[in-house]
Amino acid sequence: MRRLQRFFRIAWVFCRYRLDGLIPLSELPLGLKLVFVLAPWHLFPQPKLSRGDRLRVALEELGPIFVKFGQILSTRRDLLPDDMAEPLRNLQDRVPPFPGSQAQAIIEKSLGAPVSQLFNAFEQTPMASASVAQVHSATLHNGKAVVVKVVRPGIERTIRQDIALMYLMARSLQRYWSEGPRLRPVEVVEDYENTIYDELDMQREGANASQLKRNFENSDLIYIPGIEWDYTTSKVLVMERIWGVPIADTEALTAAGVDMKVLAEKGVEIFFTQVFRDSFFHADMHPGNIFVDVSNPANPRYIAIDFGIVGTLAPDDQSYLARNLLAFFKRDYRQVAQLHIQSGWVPSHTRVNEFEAAIRSVCEPIFERPLKDISFGQFLLRLFQTARRFEMEVQPQLVLLQKTLLNVEGLGRQLYPDLDLWSTAQPFLEKWMRQRIGPIGLFQTLQAQLPAWLEQTPEMPQLVHDALLQIRGTNPLIAEHANTLAQMQARQARSERRWRRATLAVVLVGGAWLAARNDLMTVAATLPGESWALLGAAAWLLLRNPR
Repeated sequence: MRRLQRFFRIAWVFCRYRLDGLIPLSELPLGLKLVFVLAPWHLFPQPKLSRGDRLRVALEELGPIFVKFGQILSTRRDLLPDDMAEPLRNLQDRVPPFPGSQAQAIIEKSLGAPVSQLFNAFEQTPMASASVAQVHSATLHNGKAVVVKVVRPGIERTIRQDIALMYLMARSLQRYWSEGPRLRPVEVVEDYENTIYDELDMQREGANASQLKRNFENSDLIYIPGIEWDYTTSKVLVMERIWGVPIADTEALTAAGVDMKVLAEKGVEIFFTQVFRDSFFHADMHPGNIFVDVSNPANPRYIAIDFGIVGTLAPDDQSYLARNLLAFFKRDYRQVAQLHIQSGWVPSHTRVNEFEAAIRSVCEPIFERPLKDISFGQFLLRLFQTARRFEMEVQPQLVLLQKTLLNVEGLGRQLYPDLDLWSTAQPFLEKWMRQRIGPIGLFQTLQAQLPAWLEQTPEMPQLVHDALLQIRGTNPLIAEHANTLAQMQARQARSERRWRRATLAVVLVGGAWLAARNDLMTVAATLPGESWALLGAAAWLLLRNPR
């Protein structure tokens, strides 16, 4: 019954704001087209709003789950044109609080004890309320000030109902819209479903916070509050309370004497450190989740909260992204086109010359302006829009990155309008690439991978031999060509010898480079004994069969 009521509520909002105008009627089958043409929503007057604003207002009226979906959708410029994506960026996730007595009941049920026993003091009036949870202030019996985050009651049922309806709409789009298969709306809803359910798990959020805190331990860039694990469950999160100035309160920051240029540049450094050093980044860095420690105005420090959404990148995606950005800095558009193809972001049959020309036509007008006047986030969005013409599929691993970068750049320019994100990012990326693919990076990779290589290498000839025997026994055609098998075995042996020589060369070149920099003794002193044992074993393995 509740699901039916929810369906009619959504249908009413759909009609009221004439969202039928967003549906590509020309691409629908004749039967569906007639249904839409004769549907009763034509009796409603057309609102005096743009289609983007109509969608935004409709999502706000449908409630917090649709609002959050719209916020995520606003980052998908590969799905939406600018006139629809821009209004969605203005969606506000402000939800009326639920009664403090309900929050107290959830806390007591989750933690198995009365609030008076758990806390020295607990404030029933919430400090803040959002779509998934709300926050109350409290004090532990040891006198430590904390905040208690409580999942909104009944939210799981509402989410299940709304997600089911979103899937229905997504499947319809994918089936009846010509662009549907490429844009994969069902996968977009799947990503959102995973995100929203992750936000419901307070233990997962606590784990995310703990990881970020370890990554920035003793850092002057950002402070992450600690988690009180004895008081944390899947429904309740108790976290150290922080005090700071909201990042959006620029008047208060200015009055405190904060160096805005330093603060803006630190925000950029935090983002790139999380993405490229840690591959683990806070992916919900909107102004409501960021504060500033102003105790040292000349060297201000960020404070982050709300860790329900984090993003990660695989090493390959990290490398391709960094190389793409560095190629842009150098205006090497051919390299950009080749990297997109190599990474699989666009199909392998893409003509490099045509893709290069398309990228150049987008980038050259931008680069004619001063770098400080160029939006880094918007630049990436323009690139993805261009790539869409070349059948670039949605890259889910880049969605949260785009969203976070747009947030970071927006905050930076709000704090310091002359922020040059390009020149701030370029040295960091170049340093990261040197560390990753330079001699030290290769040496560290060798050290990390050496145990697995040593374990697997003696088995490889036998494994190849067994596989070839199996092929010969199961395929009569191949069995007739025993000399082919012998040639394959010989090539495998030669490849193994080349691998040994190449690896030895890497070690020797890396060692020579370090020696030239007078860093060899420093590196030697930092390597543990077992690492030297592994290197010795590797040298023996590499040299035992030089032919």
